Amino acid sequence: MTRVQQIGVVIGLAIVAMLTLLRAGDPGIFKLIRGVTFDEYQRLVPRTFEPMPVRVIDIDETSLREFGQWPWPRDRMALLVDRLSEMGASAIAFDVLFAEPDRLSPRNVVRDVAGLDPSLAEKLPDNDEIFARSIAGKPVVLGFGLSNEGNYRPPVKAGFAFTGESPVSAPPYLGASTPLRPQLEANAAGLGHISLNPGNPSPVVRAVPLFLTDGEQLYPNLAIEALRVAQGASTYVLSGAPDRAGIMTSAKVGDFVVPLTAAGELWLYVSPDRAERYISARQVLAAGGASPEVAAAIDGSIVFVGTSAAGLQDIRVTALGENVPGVSLHAQAVEQILSGHFLSRPDWADGLEILTIAVVGCLLVVVTTFVSPAVALICGLLITAMALVASWLSFLYAGLLFDPLAPIVSGSIIHFAATSFRILVIDRERRAVRRAFGHYLSPSLLHRIEHTPDALRLGGDDRELTVMFVDVRSFTEISERLAPTDVVAFLNTLLDALSRHVVAHEGTLDKFIGDSIMAFWNAPVDVADHETKAVRAALAMRETLAELNAGDAFGFGPGQEVGIGIGIHTGLACVGNMGAKTRFNYSAVGDAVNVAARLESCCKEVGFDILISDSTARSVRGMALIEAGAIPLKGKSSRTQILAVVGDERVAASAEFAALVVVHQQLMQALLSHSKNTRKLIGTAKLRAVQVIGGLAEFYQRISGRTDHFREVPGRFEKSAAD
Repeated sequence: MTRVQQIGVVIGLAIVAMLTLLRAGDPGIFKLIRGVTFDEYQRLVPRTFEPMPVRVIDIDETSLREFGQWPWPRDRMALLVDRLSEMGASAIAFDVLFAEPDRLSPRNVVRDVAGLDPSLAEKLPDNDEIFARSIAGKPVVLGFGLSNEGNYRPPVKAGFAFTGESPVSAPPYLGASTPLRPQLEANAAGLGHISLNPGNPSPVVRAVPLFLTDGEQLYPNLAIEALRVAQGASTYVLSGAPDRAGIMTSAKVGDFVVPLTAAGELWLYVSPDRAERYISARQVLAAGGASPEVAAAIDGSIVFVGTSAAGLQDIRVTALGENVPGVSLHAQAVEQILSGHFLSRPDWADGLEILTIAVVGCLLVVVTTFVSPAVALICGLLITAMALVASWLSFLYAGLLFDPLAPIVSGSIIHFAATSFRILVIDRERRAVRRAFGHYLSPSLLHRIEHTPDALRLGGDDRELTVMFVDVRSFTEISERLAPTDVVAFLNTLLDALSRHVVAHEGTLDKFIGDSIMAFWNAPVDVADHETKAVRAALAMRETLAELNAGDAFGFGPGQEVGIGIGIHTGLACVGNMGAKTRFNYSAVGDAVNVAARLESCCKEVGFDILISDSTARSVRGMALIEAGAIPLKGKSSRTQILAVVGDERVAASAEFAALVVVHQQLMQALLSHSKNTRKLIGTAKLRAVQVIGGLAEFYQRISGRTDHFREVPGRFEKSAAD
């Protein structure tokens, strides 16, 4: 192991330790992500709705329109209890607080009327007394809320028995509650808290505390108290950890055993909200009595009385993302207990997830440091897949909740950190070699060598290339008046500035030959529209050279400008590694290369700086091109049609170029027909050319000396007229 690898392992293990400790601390963000993950599981496979003897008597909008605004007078609540009891409800649980006296009670109304005899109030009925008499002896469970004021705690109507160590300190703490009306509290068969997620900032109700504690006494919630009353049970049997106090594992109420979290919570496994779960209070309180269907639904059922009216603001969010009345979650808790479909998160789940982060993190650090980042990535992906599959199957078949994201996110951070260290430190020598060769090879060729196993072998392939040659005009004269070191400085400045445009336009720099550049396009990788990109590179070189001359970048002084000639040809060439097995170059050879080189040489004779062949021009779209004649090239049996590149699309669209094209076409016709008007047309073309580009005037000046290039034309190129 090298010292650098040792450092990498130490840093990686330190990150593993930090992430392991972070997960052990279980910050809020981890809990939030875990909760969202479990929500997604339920959305994929929600609990199936099954007909259960559980109903919600809904004080809905229809009921409020029928009987008036809330709160209703308690004699009506007494009627509701009487009706439900007559229909055979096994338990009637109110998700409603009865903390204040009924202000609509006739006795209270009369007392508030000035001038009436106070003794008259004593003769009138009291709705709270009517309601208290109604619930007496009936299986009615009243709800109480939590309060931040006072120290009142309601009486407990059931007993508690424990197995294992005492779990009394496990549930959330009850500091104080809202006092109920004394006669109601005394006559109720059960009392249960109605808080669904006390102290939890999340709007989503994922788990419901079935018990609260004041440190000495436990207080059941509305749902489990309704289940106890419905069964006629008198005692809760709570199981704690065998060797540790303050942990709750399960609760037995009557015939049902409910698995709980360590804090005495029931993980809600909800089903989609269904209309079958609800019965409108209006139907129960109907003047003629409830319908037989309603009576049959209530008979033997645990009934929860609550509201879905939006104005009463008892709407909660479930794990399925649905907004439902809070009372329906109490009902769903009982449905879940009756169905036996539970979700649970074992007390060892946190330890397993923490251990997984530590083990997986160490494995990834070792693999990334000593094998390769690619293998580590594959291992990470496999671990991710295994964690997701294991977590999902545990949920699907056993209802167990294991968090896959904490190990996955931690493993990703560790892999990223270890890989970054390797790239930045361990692989620095490889990157240095790459940078060195980057000075000699084009990026595309370097990429090909890196990713093609057989790239470094002798041989070549026939490909259509666009080949470019660039040469400095009057270089011999320049070199004669400069010292050798100044010649090198001049060439470095010029060739560096010009060659950048080859790479910028996806070309491959083949070689520098003294004061010349050879480049080609469409190898070693395919380059779309390579002909146009080569021409754009040539135009960029022209513009760059003009800027260098204007800024006297070569130090030759005012008026001492440097010129170049560029020849471009498209054709078939053999491109590949050429030379000896121990030393070779990636280059191109063939007729296309020869033609491009000779086109560059013709720039002097033609009097223009950028010449392209007709084979290149046919694929160039939108550029400003003009015919430059058909010239004989050494080694070619027939003449080659060439064109001068005047400018880009902007120049091609200008009115000045359009006017020049008209005169140029007339001149071409005059040269073909030996017209006496040729000299006049040349003069006119020179005037037009000056308005387009300065260097074009010399082109027309030299036409009179090479008229034979325009008379023996192998096939006129008509693209300039079309463009």
